[in-house]
Amino acid sequence: MPRLVILGRTGQLATELIRQAPAQGWDAVALGRDVADFADPQSCVAALGAALPADAVINAAAYTAVDRAESEETLAHTINAQTPGQLAALCAAQDIPFVHVSTDYVFDGSKPEPYVETDATNPQSAYGRSKRAGEIAVEKAGGRSLIARTTWVYSAHGRNFVKTMLRLGAERDELRVVDDQLGCPTAAHDLARCLLVAASAMREGRSKGGLYHLAGDGETSWAGFAEAIFALAEPRWRRRPSVMPITSADYPTAARRPANSRLDSSRFEAEFGTRPAAWRTSLPEVVEAILHMENAQQNL
Repeated sequence: MPRLVILGRTGQLATELIRQAPAQGWDAVALGRDVADFADPQSCVAALGAALPADAVINAAAYTAVDRAESEETLAHTINAQTPGQLAALCAAQDIPFVHVSTDYVFDGSKPEPYVETDATNPQSAYGRSKRAGEIAVEKAGGRSLIARTTWVYSAHGRNFVKTMLRLGAERDELRVVDDQLGCPTAAHDLARCLLVAASAMREGRSKGGLYHLAGDGETSWAGFAEAIFALAEPRWRRRPSVMPITSADYPTAARRPANSRLDSSRFEAEFGTRPAAWRTSLPEVVEAILHMENAQQNL
């Protein structure tokens, strides 16, 4: 059975990669922060080196505190760019496929249509700059690398918009939610499935990797996403909070968010024969899982 090293253990994507890898034929080992602290590039390289040989490596670790990155840009750069670049170089030296995850924040969000891989990047935040630097570092490392940009990731694990809306919606009758930012919600389980498919293709020599967009099919605003979440929760709650659409100006944040986070995944689908499902198809399973876990905790 081919061996897969997953960098990260508890995040949304890492959790799903660990869960799905055996079913896709991988013998997977995950390196968490206790052994691979991305704030310390040298220790990370040593940890990965000790876990090799492997048939593929997927980096599911990142600095994702978008607003805090405005005051911690050096740390964000280390975690999102310097360390991934060194890990990619280690894999390149041993001819091991290296899969790295990036973000829609590398764009400024001004394009009226969904972004494609050839569009010019122009990050507007410290987080976005750190992720773009990570893309460049991985590309410069050479070897067989794949960079997958994704957007609006959600799951039943960790911190994300769906869990936040369900927590707040259970407490409030009305929520103010931004309606002038558009994106493609991406379920972590769909993202993990697609990355494992890509890793297999690279291991088998059917793909050399490259830069791809990988996002849920379909689009919505944050307010529209919230409406869909509450509609799914309504049968269990027997009530539905109302959503008041607001503008980004009404909800200022330290980091500037792209107004357009839509990513076109056509290139990935053409290369690997799959893509994340439509977000309206994947969302019900995640909402049900979150509500089930909350109910179980309440009954303890």
